[in-house]
Amino acid sequence: MWRDRSFRRLWAGQTASQFGEHTAVVVLPLVAVVTLGAEAGQLGVLRAVSQAPVLLLALFVGAWVDRWRTRTVMAAADAGRAVVLGAVSVAAVTGRLNPASLAVAAVAVGTLSVFFDVAYQASAVRLVAREELVRANSALEGSRSAAQTGGPALGGGLVSLLSAPVAAACGAVFFAVSFLSVRRIRRAESVPGTAPGGSGVWSRMRDGWRFVVGDAVLRAVCLASAAFQCAFSAATTVYLLFLPRDLALPGAAVGVVLAAVGPGALLGSVLAARLPRRFGYGRVLVAAAAVGDGVWLCLPALRGAPSVTVPVLCGVGLVFGAGGQLVNVMVMAVRQTVTPDGMQARVAATITFVGMGTSPLGALLGGLLAETWGTRAALTVTAAGMLVSPAVMAVSPLGRLGRTLPPGCGGSGGVE
Repeated sequence: MWRDRSFRRLWAGQTASQFGEHTAVVVLPLVAVVTLGAEAGQLGVLRAVSQAPVLLLALFVGAWVDRWRTRTVMAAADAGRAVVLGAVSVAAVTGRLNPASLAVAAVAVGTLSVFFDVAYQASAVRLVAREELVRANSALEGSRSAAQTGGPALGGGLVSLLSAPVAAACGAVFFAVSFLSVRRIRRAESVPGTAPGGSGVWSRMRDGWRFVVGDAVLRAVCLASAAFQCAFSAATTVYLLFLPRDLALPGAAVGVVLAAVGPGALLGSVLAARLPRRFGYGRVLVAAAAVGDGVWLCLPALRGAPSVTVPVLCGVGLVFGAGGQLVNVMVMAVRQTVTPDGMQARVAATITFVGMGTSPLGALLGGLLAETWGTRAALTVTAAGMLVSPAVMAVSPLGRLGRTLPPGCGGSGGVE
């Protein structure tokens, strides 16, 4: 796999793209605050519109991407985001930027990010042998985790050291680097053909839904993802109240605690390439989810000075990050293996849509529980709720997977 130039170029491009994406998550709001003097309400609207494309477009994007070459989709998304961030930088410097145009830019970047993220998940199957998918996903997901941790910090640092417009230009450079790397992928891709009666976007979306619902493994992945995202969103909402209110942590300490998930995720990426083949995918998957999610049950009992609680919280974040990344890498490999090439993007988009769709409900539930029962009781309940996900895995076909993944439906011709 590592000798494959096409995969190396995909990995390099995906890494640069992820850093650009997660840098932009911080840079665009800071442009609004620093350059335009945006208030809290305006900033909330900007963040909302930047996140909306995931829920509104993921299913449509999945249906479209399955008909295109993933290299073309990724390169176009990178080029588009580079142009948008470059335009934001120029407009900010020349004084022509306003809140409306910045919101349009945020929507554009968010939309193109959905295209890129769905496409790169489908591209690995077309570039890597199925027996190498876990190693490939370990590399790709490790880059994504590093970007999720380092990208926001890099964006904030660039704004502090340089300026918000220059930081936006640096984000554009990341996307340009990714574009150049992805464009150099030389391996030919076969694009699924059109099936009779199934060429329309709505029909293809429906086929994606039916395929996920009809496959026991993918159905379990979808249910476990929905359960986790809902409970995790609720628990995170309470956790962000718990840290400053109950534990009296200053802002800097909260940042250190939240950042501890990043090194754990990198550790999880390394372990994901080794543990499944030794102990079996099912055992590792269920154990990683149970330990990584269950460690949150330690949190409500924490008391004391920051010198005592911060190391414990960092340890919890490390374990959670490692367990979560193990699950992410293995679930992605399982999903890619059992899904035909012609359905990869739709299946990825369907599972993402269902998982993300439960997050707003979880956030509302977490806030309601914290307000009604108090943060410690609410954190206990929501942390316990996170264990529903490994329970779903344990009683499903996921928990019975052995040391090798089930044979894929294979082929590049799709299932239509």
